[in-house]
Amino acid sequence: MCGIAGVVEAEGPATRELLDRMGAAIAHRGPDEGRSVLLGRAGFAFRRLAIIDVAGGSQPIENETGRITGMCNGEIYNYLDLRRELEARGHRFRTQSDVETVVHGYEEWGDDVASHLHGMFVFAVWDADRERLLLGRDRLGKKPLVYAETSGRLIYGSEFAAVLADPRVDRGVDRAAIRDFVTFQYVPGASTGFRAIRKVPPAHTLAFEKGVARLTRYWRPSCA
Repeated sequence: MCGIAGVVEAEGPATRELLDRMGAAIAHRGPDEGRSVLLGRAGFAFRRLAIIDVAGGSQPIENETGRITGMCNGEIYNYLDLRRELEARGHRFRTQSDVETVVHGYEEWGDDVASHLHGMFVFAVWDADRERLLLGRDRLGKKPLVYAETSGRLIYGSEFAAVLADPRVDRGVDRAAIRDFVTFQYVPGASTGFRAIRKVPPAHTLAFEKGVARLTRYWRPSCA
């Protein structure tokens, strides 16, 4: 299953204590490995259920320079095709993991990397040179990804528990969302049962830079 979580602080570095709490909150998603990585103002927490490249696919994964770091929950179905294409363009891979195609894909295509991926996934990529985070969710939203913005910072995770591991996140209930859930058995749009927590919608990326989050839709179903 795997699980991702992370934070971008408005000021000062991310802390190991918070990342470890976030990772512990989703430990049930990945019994094989748990890692917390500090990336300056940003930090990643990852829990792994090892399936592809069991021995060498530990996450997060860096590019050749160590300036771009990524992690992913799910599976990239077309990763072998993407790997061949990216290697032909000069990228050097150090693992057999499908997740590494996300990292090198971001190097090559920027935010448009999401449109190249076929699969069920959520991913996070930290660009250290730009101090910029990119989140992405698969086309149909099979994999969950929620986030909260508080005072110029962003915190996110595969489950509410990871986000709520940060005591600075408001716990207030969104009564309209609860009413929608009781009525429809799901919550439409980007709302959740918590006022402060939102969903990254299916087929969207979220770029967070200089304290501002921007959602972009990268795919729409076609009836043609």
